[in-house]
Amino acid sequence: MQLNTLGVVHDFLARCVKPGSFCIDATAGKGRDTALLCRLSGEAGRVLAFDIQQDAVNATNKLLQEQGLCARVILDSHANMEQYAQPETVDCVVFNLGRLPGGDPKIFTQAPSTLTAIDAALRLLKEGGVLAIALYYGGENGYTERDAVLEHLKALDDRRYTVLLCDWANRRGEPPMPIFVWKEH
Repeated sequence: MQLNTLGVVHDFLARCVKPGSFCIDATAGKGRDTALLCRLSGEAGRVLAFDIQQDAVNATNKLLQEQGLCARVILDSHANMEQYAQPETVDCVVFNLGRLPGGDPKIFTQAPSTLTAIDAALRLLKEGGVLAIALYYGGENGYTERDAVLEHLKALDDRRYTVLLCDWANRRGEPPMPIFVWKEH
C-alpha cells in the first residue's frame, strides 16, 4: 500500500468491495477508481461512473477498454446518481473531490453538487455499504468544498452512519484527506 490518500482509499476498497458488488465511482476522472472497482467487483459485479467532463468519460472508457473491463460511464453530474440506481442497492460509492489531474484547473467539484451527491450516495447505499472520499482542496478550488463536506459529514446521525475523517499530520502543503463512511446495519 502506498502511504498517500489514494493508497489508503484503494486499500480500504480492496477490503470492502467483494465480487458481485454494485459500485459507483461518483467522479470518474482518469478512470483509475472505476477500473479498480471493476476488478474488485468482478464479472458478477456492476459499476457506474459519473463525470461532467467529456474528456474524463473518454479517458475512463479508454482505460477500461485497454484493461478489458466493463462499466457504464455516464456524462452527468454525480448529483444525479439517483436517476441510475435504486435506493439501498449500492455496496460502495467513491468520490475523488477536486479537479481532473491534467484537466482544466478552473473545472473542479463544487460544494452544492457534492453535498447533493453525498446525500444521494447515502440513500443509495445498502445497510453495511461504504462511501470513500479522497478530498483534494486548496489551489484553484480553495477550501469552501472541503469545509462544507467536513461539516456535513460531522452532522450525520451517528446511529445510522460511522464517519472516519483522516488527516496527514506532518505532510507539507495541502495533502488530500481520506474519508470513510459506513452505513450501519
